[in-house]
Amino acid sequence: MKSPVAFALSCFIFLSNITLAQQETIKIWPDKIPNSIDNISYHEDTVYVNGKSPRISKVTAPTLTFYPAKKDNGNGVAVIICPGGGYGRLAIDHEGYMVAAWFNKIGVSAFVLKYRLPSDLIMEDKSIGPLQDAQEAMRIVRRHAQMWNIDPHKVGIIGFSAGGHLASTVSTHYNEKTYEVKDGVSSRPDFSIFIYPVISMDTAITHQGSRDALLGKKPSKDMVIRFSNELQVTSDTPPAFLVHAADDTIVPVQNSINYLLAMKKHGVPGELHMYEKGGHGFGLGKTTGTESTWPEACKNWLTARGLL
Repeated sequence: MKSPVAFALSCFIFLSNITLAQQETIKIWPDKIPNSIDNISYHEDTVYVNGKSPRISKVTAPTLTFYPAKKDNGNGVAVIICPGGGYGRLAIDHEGYMVAAWFNKIGVSAFVLKYRLPSDLIMEDKSIGPLQDAQEAMRIVRRHAQMWNIDPHKVGIIGFSAGGHLASTVSTHYNEKTYEVKDGVSSRPDFSIFIYPVISMDTAITHQGSRDALLGKKPSKDMVIRFSNELQVTSDTPPAFLVHAADDTIVPVQNSINYLLAMKKHGVPGELHMYEKGGHGFGLGKTTGTESTWPEACKNWLTARGLL
């Protein structure tokens, strides 16, 4: 008979294996990665903030980590999660894995996107590298929708900070051909969620670090306009839910306000929750301050849209 310690350990290992089995890591590009440059000296790197919160940089092999909703409470809705980090790193914990776990609690399947960060060292055109990964991620989820118990017409995207820029780029550039697509599967999100997002490349309101990383120090006027996503909204842009703090000194709240106004102009449903305080990067897991209530507001919006 096992000792109590051995029994407890075996139970822990068993439960851990169940948890791991529920997650699946999918390569975005199983074969040749489009727009890529081989660089054997460029390797993915992970550092930990306070010894526990991972920040990933130098991504060369983008992936989706799948967190399926439980069969007894799944509703067919899925969301792709784009962590932020100024297009220089990925805050993949409180803007990724924790967010996926929260979505699972409300019956939504979630996919954490580890996307390539723009770099001239591994990309022919760094401005479209993250977009390529996100577009293909949307298509992968739809291609496997039946197998994963997902409604292909209820696939959305959420992004935080620079991940919000990527999410809003997918939401407004889904018809842009950034790589060769062999089927007709759409990369258009059915709904979008942006949390303290970088939306604009206008120097008056952008996050300069994100702009420099994506477009370089001296981008052309056309490139600035192209990736200022408030200027790319049309009547076909997906409905969006936005969250921002008025005291955000890193990504000004005007990013979210201007996107909402653009949606209003084109008749696209949208909702913005602007909190008095919260700063930047509060993500998920915070328990104090009114900004910590954004997940409940988001859940209410998804319900109102008929998604939950």
